[in-house]
Amino acid sequence: MNKLKIAGLAFVFLWFMGGGVMHFISPELFLAIMPPAVPYHEVAVAISGVFEILGALGLLFQRTRRRAGVGLFVLTLAVSPANIYMSLNPELFPDISELALTLRLVLQLLLLACIWWSTTADTKNE
Repeated sequence: MNKLKIAGLAFVFLWFMGGGVMHFISPELFLAIMPPAVPYHEVAVAISGVFEILGALGLLFQRTRRRAGVGLFVLTLAVSPANIYMSLNPELFPDISELALTLRLVLQLLLLACIWWSTTADTKNE
């Protein structure tokens, strides 16, 4: 695995491990961005936190890395409604600029690309 891919994998690991832990340390941050249409906010925040942590741990082992990557990719898609909700309702988040809310969506696309790329085996090296 080349150094750039290792760096991408480390970024994905830190993103999801840190985010997953934050679901339990500061759940109010995640509850505040939940779209009203999503039921069981507290349960959804806890479950997504658990899956973020499990997915991050799965990245550590070559045997589970690809499956963890697919899981984190799907999880990122599943939480997209929160980011879209924030972008469509900037007045509900006055502490965050509209530009930042838009950039958040772009960042999410880049994160998806990084997850996919960093968890896909290099066929010529592995």
